[in-house]
Amino acid sequence: MTIAIPTSSESVRASAWRSSGVIAIATVVLCILSYLYVDRPLSTYLYAGLRDDRRLFDALTHIVDPFPPIAGAIALWAAFGVLRGVAIRPALGKLLRVSGGVCVAIVVNDRLKYAFGRTWPETWTLGNPSWIRDHVFGFAPFHGGTGWASFPSGHTTVATAIAAGLWVVFPRGRPIYASGAALVIIGLIGADYHWLSDIIAGAGLGAAIGLAAARIGAA
Repeated sequence: MTIAIPTSSESVRASAWRSSGVIAIATVVLCILSYLYVDRPLSTYLYAGLRDDRRLFDALTHIVDPFPPIAGAIALWAAFGVLRGVAIRPALGKLLRVSGGVCVAIVVNDRLKYAFGRTWPETWTLGNPSWIRDHVFGFAPFHGGTGWASFPSGHTTVATAIAAGLWVVFPRGRPIYASGAALVIIGLIGADYHWLSDIIAGAGLGAAIGLAAARIGAA
């Protein structure tokens, strides 16, 4: 009788699948609960109670802004090196996996926004219908337009994709990555920029993609 012993790469893949499965299930359950019981009362409370502090919360949401361009620059730098025949060093390879995860997360998030077509908590652009102004709350799948692009949260998706990827490849900085993502989320909630379920969905999406990308090719 022969007992197959999983290789380290097989263990990594199995761990990635388990992590993604747990994240997916938790995200769906929490989104449903938030949609039913939390989103509307929380948005109403934030609008009434924290409008005067919005500038501070808004500043927190911009922490993540430089990172998508940085991710794109890292990918281009690595591609340029490959074209020149230069071997990718381990540290750059790790950053490339994280950057790839961020880029994929952005694309997937944008497509999901279009697919779900969710309205925003407040009116931001071109008179978009919202909960605070119009008491509009729901989804209009494949509607299109910036007024129907609340779900999932793009800022949260990017922040958690970065944090999850760096969590795997450079574990010593985990408190920093987690804190950075948490600050972005606090800013989004405090400014009433997104429904809580938008943020939960973005966090689940970003974490799943970030973890998976960071483990590509890992031993």
